Amino acid sequence: MTTSHAIETIAQLEALFGLPGEASLKKEVPYLHPSYQALIAASPFAVLATIGPGGLDASPRGDPPGFVAVQDEKTLLMPERRGNNRIDSLRNIVADPRVALLFLIPGVGETLRVNGRAQISVDPALLERFAMEGKPPKCVISIAVETVFFQCARAIQRSKLWAPLPADAKPEVPRPGAILSALTESAFDGETYDRELPARQRATLY
Repeated sequence: MTTSHAIETIAQLEALFGLPGEASLKKEVPYLHPSYQALIAASPFAVLATIGPGGLDASPRGDPPGFVAVQDEKTLLMPERRGNNRIDSLRNIVADPRVALLFLIPGVGETLRVNGRAQISVDPALLERFAMEGKPPKCVISIAVETVFFQCARAIQRSKLWAPLPADAKPEVPRPGAILSALTESAFDGETYDRELPARQRATLY
């Protein structure tokens, strides 16, 4: 990309895109409006974005719809389930509380964006509240909400994310074990990893 074609100032951006419409501004509020609470209650999946000394992180979170609880119009509670123990998001939150959430709802084009500041809690009562299959989460992320707004459906429509796939269609992508094997020049036993992965995931879901 040549320097002459780079966008480097806000003025250049605004000249390129123009000003946002009135609806785009009116939909943003500093609290969880009941309409936005309804979207969160229907969502089984969210992406959590954080920032820390090591850089940025965006991590998927999922559970039955409503897994992120609305404590009040300014507070969200998100359980932290077991995973690979990298805890990149949590490390970032300890260093910098700023977070962003993107909620998705299967079959719905609009997504919901929430920005705020997070704190990690291991309050026993809070952990018990979010227990699944008798197993509490490792911790609970409490998010003090600062801004909330819905995103229009164009990205979902363009990607056809919720469009049903033909019965015989399966994306041709590398399996996790195959990726690990390739990254380690076959030092990692990818075939065994892929063979054992489904059972391991089922046994360690919670």
